[in-house]
Amino acid sequence: MKLRDLARKPLAPGEALPDKIPDTSALPPLRRFLLKLSSIFLPLVPALIACGLITSALNIARYNYPVLEANNLFQLFAVVGNTAFWGINIFVGFNSAKEFGGTPVIGGILGALISHPNLAAITLNGYPLTPGRGGVVAVLLVAALGALIEKTLRKIIPGALSLLLTPLLTYLTAAAFAIFFLQPFAGLIAFTIADIAVGVIHQGSIISGFLLSGTFLPMVMLGIHQTLSPIHSELISRYGVTLLLPILAMAGAGQVGASLAVFVKTRNRHLKKAILSALPVGLLGIGEPLIYGVTLPLGRPFLAACLGGAFGGAWQSYYMVGAAASGISGLPLALAANKINIYIAGLLISYVAGFIAAWLIGFDDLPETSEDT
Repeated sequence: MKLRDLARKPLAPGEALPDKIPDTSALPPLRRFLLKLSSIFLPLVPALIACGLITSALNIARYNYPVLEANNLFQLFAVVGNTAFWGINIFVGFNSAKEFGGTPVIGGILGALISHPNLAAITLNGYPLTPGRGGVVAVLLVAALGALIEKTLRKIIPGALSLLLTPLLTYLTAAAFAIFFLQPFAGLIAFTIADIAVGVIHQGSIISGFLLSGTFLPMVMLGIHQTLSPIHSELISRYGVTLLLPILAMAGAGQVGASLAVFVKTRNRHLKKAILSALPVGLLGIGEPLIYGVTLPLGRPFLAACLGGAFGGAWQSYYMVGAAASGISGLPLALAANKINIYIAGLLISYVAGFIAAWLIGFDDLPETSEDT
């Protein structure tokens, strides 16, 4: 029975009220946290899939017909396809604040603050601020902190002043944490990883490929992957190909394999539908729907996806597979690879390794809700 049916059918004597969301108070803390992540990210999946399909189609068209990039209609569709990814921090902030017991719109504006384009024009203590730095991890942290601050302030500020002061102090305090702590910390991580990537990529080392691909999904969550685009361009201009991109692309392939394992094992019908919807864009190199809708909320499959990508990355690095273009990933990147067969073999390795890792590691299935039945 769904909640809306209660208006039509009265409860029988002794019949319990059906919960839309199962009671999680008895679950371990980590399990409750993963369920919160599911509530935060799963609602975003349809938007990520829609924009991902548009973006994938445009990336393939741009590679085959570069002249299209100057077309106004093409640029308009590029904005349309990028909207969900551009605004994801706002959506995550809104949902996070709601899940952690704060005011959703305050979480939303904190996510907007982290993403604000005008941050690029500001320098603090000699270090430039960067829009989006810290990624969804930073948004989760600052939204959770904002919810905690808000709940604390509501207990100590008199009711007459609470409506005025609580949102103001909550926003200013959490914003200061985001700007003065999260921005520099995430920036340090970004620059360190970028330097390491440039230093090891042309050694053709299995270990370097394993580590780079295995850690790429956390880079995406931290927004660090955005700092790698200039590196791809520099490598292409200098050597004709970027050896870094095929390695990192294996992380998305590991994600596909891990998600397939979840699809086979899960009994949650809503999760199965989400996986089926997100797999096509995952194969095309857009991994966010699978990250935020499947593997990350389940916890262990996210680690399995990283491991699956690591094996494929080691393969690409050993054979020094390069790509003559950036901006595409997954199967479409084969069009730009200098060793197409070896690149596709690496994809298959990541698919299989991600599937096996997720199958062996397992996961705690999401409970069915009244909306799933």
